[in-house]
Amino acid sequence: MAERRVFDVVVIGGGPAGENAAAYAVAGGGRTAALVERELVGGECSYWACMPSKALLWPGEVLAQARAMPGVRGLVDGRPLDVSAVLARRDAFTNGHDDSGQVDWARSAGIEVIRGHGRLVGDRTVEVDRPGGALELHAREAVVLATGSAATVPPVAGLAEALPWTSRDVTNLHEVPERVLVLGGGVVACESATWLLALGVRELTMVVRGASLLARSEPWAGERVVERLRELGARILFETELGSVRREAPGASGEGWVHGGPATVSLGTATDAETVTVDEIVVAAGRRPGTADLGLESVGLTRGRALDTDDHLAVAGVAGGWLYAVGDVNGRAALTHMGKYQGRVCGDVIAARAAGRALDGPRYTASADRTQTPQVVFTDPQVGSVGLTEQQARANGLAVESVSVDIAVAGSALHNDGYRGRAQLVLDGATDTVVGATFVGPDIAELVHAATVAVVGRVPLERLWHAVPSYPTMSEVWLRLLEARRG
Repeated sequence: MAERRVFDVVVIGGGPAGENAAAYAVAGGGRTAALVERELVGGECSYWACMPSKALLWPGEVLAQARAMPGVRGLVDGRPLDVSAVLARRDAFTNGHDDSGQVDWARSAGIEVIRGHGRLVGDRTVEVDRPGGALELHAREAVVLATGSAATVPPVAGLAEALPWTSRDVTNLHEVPERVLVLGGGVVACESATWLLALGVRELTMVVRGASLLARSEPWAGERVVERLRELGARILFETELGSVRREAPGASGEGWVHGGPATVSLGTATDAETVTVDEIVVAAGRRPGTADLGLESVGLTRGRALDTDDHLAVAGVAGGWLYAVGDVNGRAALTHMGKYQGRVCGDVIAARAAGRALDGPRYTASADRTQTPQVVFTDPQVGSVGLTEQQARANGLAVESVSVDIAVAGSALHNDGYRGRAQLVLDGATDTVVGATFVGPDIAELVHAATVAVVGRVPLERLWHAVPSYPTMSEVWLRLLEARRG
């Protein structure tokens, strides 16, 4: 018989969303929580996504900025990145895949970490497969599912057998292949292509099913990224499909190592076909929610798809309001910071319900992950956005106005010679508020939060005139946008 233990809250999945849900659920109330994790506490973001990818991207951006700066340019022209040093710094940020620091944090927050694979087996009950034998956990208040998502490999003949790299390999690469094919045109594909080129890939081909990169962004933003990737040497093939893949001696050589000999890939469009040979294939063609082996059937749910939740993050279709889902697993906004946001809301809801408090006020309702989501894509140039694109705003029936200007202010001129960037606001003419914003250019990431505050706060444009940007910073582009709208 399995050992049985009781907690107030049981969280399956120890990534950032699950960590936040557990921490907020037990904060200040003497409640207990168990965090069940089968891999590393800290999850995908800490070891295979956000942290290693940005550690790989920053050195290339710093070098590009140096090459654009008189007085520095002569020191770096013609000199490549020190790949070994870049990878060592990346490994420092992932702590060599040692999660002991994350475990110590959890314990300090009053959360018990349980190693193993957790799945639902009934009402408020989780079974954990672990090396020491099965463990049954019962939750007095709530069970939270925070199992994230996993990369998908499209059903192309020979592709899976070729053992291509997924996002986990390309963020944890230990050698730089000379010839790479990147399959996909979204964030992972574009960021991967950016750092692979910076690290010295000689031939890089991007194969994109659609007609643009970053299709969920404003069209002009993706066009800027296409232009720059091509300048850096990428070959980008739009409206192109993989026909088949054949690889010499594929082998599971380990995460981030080339998985065999050269791969021959057939490509086709509606009118043409060709074959390319590469040393590695990076598949960045989408992700699936981590619901395959969660025991959802035991509580009347269907596995294999994202879990539908209300704005308290409670899973629809489960009586009693005890089951929650946060992060990628619910499909609302597959971004680490939004998963953490959902975890905070969910944890506060659980704590309030456990204490018998009413769920009054916006603190207990997730709304930003609907139409107010911020994101930065760390390509060259960076693409930062929040809220609705112009097309989305029109589809939502808003009285849409848009205004755009080049980022040509004192701050951008000082940033580097030949600075090139653009900013756009999407406005609801009926309320005279900002509902979306996009910034494209070097080092624009820090502009996004001001736009997020404006969107979430529904700040009228007349009020924004009094939010005076400091001089000389790139934030002065806000004044240029308001002036352009004023006419």
